[in-house]
Amino acid sequence: MAGFINYIQESYNELKNHVTWTPLSEAQRLTVVVAVFTIVFSLAIWGVDTVFSRAIKAYFNLVVA
Repeated sequence: MAGFINYIQESYNELKNHVTWTPLSEAQRLTVVVAVFTIVFSLAIWGVDTVFSRAIKAYFNLVVA
């Protein structure tokens, strides 16, 4: 148990004193960039999926009919 407590203390010390944290304004800006990219990319995938879905439906409607 002492080893685990020592590990927690050393981890906390490492995070507090030796990690260089990104400034809040930059972290917020990058979060917005990631959110916008995620939305744009998901809309692009949705669009491609819709086009392929309609193309496959049209193909099978022609083959079956």
